[in-house]
Amino acid sequence: MKLDSAGLQVLTHEECMRLLPSRPIGRIVFTDRALPAVQPVNFCLNDQDIVIRTAAGSKLAAATRRSVVAFEVDDFDTEARSGWSVTVVGYARVADDPAEIARLRDLPLTPWARGRDHFIVITSVEATGRRVRQP
Repeated sequence: MKLDSAGLQVLTHEECMRLLPSRPIGRIVFTDRALPAVQPVNFCLNDQDIVIRTAAGSKLAAATRRSVVAFEVDDFDTEARSGWSVTVVGYARVADDPAEIARLRDLPLTPWARGRDHFIVITSVEATGRRVRQP
């Protein structure tokens, strides 16, 4: 088990990708008018790609067209003082091919809000994570 300088367990890429879909909500970090923005979203993992549904005219859809983004998922137990966090960095794009959109519609990804018929696909380049456990 590899530890970082703070004593947190460093997760492997495989562990990160296994933990990522275990939580229903993640946070996408993108640029909005030259400033960082963070938005919670429900998502689905499709192979190594993260898939999000949003509204076509949303700020998120406009800001993630062929952009570098970060995506974060975590799970913590405050009483046990333990948990993990995974961050993926990758390229976001809008799915615009009709065949791809048809495949994405079949994923187990049900939007929590109405009007979410626009798919954003994040192709992961790097996945990093840490786990904290109390002795």
